[in-house]
Amino acid sequence: MTENDLDAVLSIEKESFPLPWTRGHFVAELNSPVSFPMVAVDSRGCVAGYVCPMLIIDEGHILNLAVRPDCRGKGIGGLLVQKVLDECRMQDAEFVSLEVRTSNSTALALYRNYGFVETGRRKAYYENGEDAILMEFIFTP
Repeated sequence: MTENDLDAVLSIEKESFPLPWTRGHFVAELNSPVSFPMVAVDSRGCVAGYVCPMLIIDEGHILNLAVRPDCRGKGIGGLLVQKVLDECRMQDAEFVSLEVRTSNSTALALYRNYGFVETGRRKAYYENGEDAILMEFIFTP
């Protein structure tokens, strides 16, 4: 992801979340020494999805992931998750964690498909009072 991608990323963000990140959130991720935001592009070179992961020492974390509505169901989310796992594995991470809304059955299925397991809940984590499911992918030697 680069600053040139941010208009497209922000558009996807607004279509995907009830309380979307601001441009400032994404700029902070681009400038963070521990973050490595990535985009997936479609055949026309347009941003089809993005992920904002971070890696601190040996702990990976996915902060944000979304796919453009017309590109959903085509494997883009899985591609982004796999890229995060690959990068974290190369950097000797022990695990990758994330939070996901209890109502987001599509995301829950995606993460489970890639080997993430539920490790707990954060009560009333989201702005509407919805709980977050905590998930982790643990790397095995």
